[in-house]
Amino acid sequence: MTPDRYAPERTALLFVDPYNDFLSEGGKVWPRISGVAEKVGLLDNLRAVVAAVRAAGIRVFIVPHRRWEPGDLESWQRATPYQQMAAKRQTFAKGSWGGEWHPDFAPKPGDIVVKEHWGSSGFANTDLDALLKQHDIARVIVIGLIANTCIECTARFASELGYHVTLVKDATAAASDEAMRAAHEINGPTFAHAIVTTQELVAALSAR
Repeated sequence: MTPDRYAPERTALLFVDPYNDFLSEGGKVWPRISGVAEKVGLLDNLRAVVAAVRAAGIRVFIVPHRRWEPGDLESWQRATPYQQMAAKRQTFAKGSWGGEWHPDFAPKPGDIVVKEHWGSSGFANTDLDALLKQHDIARVIVIGLIANTCIECTARFASELGYHVTLVKDATAAASDEAMRAAHEINGPTFAHAIVTTQELVAALSAR
């Protein structure tokens, strides 16, 4: 699937979970995804997408995962294995370096930081849909981490809500090549309107 035209006033970038724990050396999750991340050129591609989006006048929405705090999930009845693992590792712990934004991707004036999501979807139990609607957004470009969890779930939810969805397959990463293939070759085509490379997206944004 190829990129389409992106009217800046109707398009948003959803940057999911730009935390140090995901994107920085020394982050708690970085060792699990670093092999794929380095293979696809993740950090450089994220920088390129963000720069192209800002140059095109497209608004950036930061879609953050819950920052772990003591007591999280202790009384929960149905926490998922994914949530339990994150709590055990204290991933993105509030007040910790790992729970801070990667310095290259911290919000800038005019960016919108969405309420933190507890699970994999940036829409479930947050204000993301309301914020997109208030800004008259019809198309979303989804980047960040992890391809087969929060990116896939957020993008699929966006499609279910009626948004045009673009996945950028080298502006994300996962723990394995198999997970990346599942996200972009098996599952992605069932809901995404465009699945592109960073180079293709940047070209589309520059061709307006």
